[in-house]
Amino acid sequence: MTDMRNQRHRAIAELIRTEPLASQEELAERLAALGFGVTQATVSRDLEQLGAVKVRRDGKLGYVLPEPPSPGTPSQLASVLRDWVRSVDFAGNLVVLKTPPGSAHLVGFALDQAALPDVVGTISGDDTIFVAVRDAAQAAPFARQMDKLRSGR
Repeated sequence: MTDMRNQRHRAIAELIRTEPLASQEELAERLAALGFGVTQATVSRDLEQLGAVKVRRDGKLGYVLPEPPSPGTPSQLASVLRDWVRSVDFAGNLVVLKTPPGSAHLVGFALDQAALPDVVGTISGDDTIFVAVRDAAQAAPFARQMDKLRSGR
């Protein structure tokens, strides 16, 4: 990653953490005020690379950044699951997690960063995450584990 891109990513992260930003255009304007000339396409790529997602909180849309959990820290993953996952189910070797609209990417990113040994991969949509486990026999126990973390039991 280039030094300029690193600086821009740090600026974007700081802006998202300190200001309510509802659109990529608004973010591009804030970046321009900081001396970063960017297009909407660049902002879009940067947001994706940072794992930023647009969510609705208190009736307002805005970008949030995931707090990346470090591998081996289930308490951080549990926090993301408690905050964002509404339900957990399984079918075959897939565990299905449902989130509020626009929040699945945040949870998928946290699962990927947790590097769980049973997980082969994740696919995140708008409000659904498919978690592929190695075989169907692992799906039910893994779903129970995620639901337990989600509910804090």
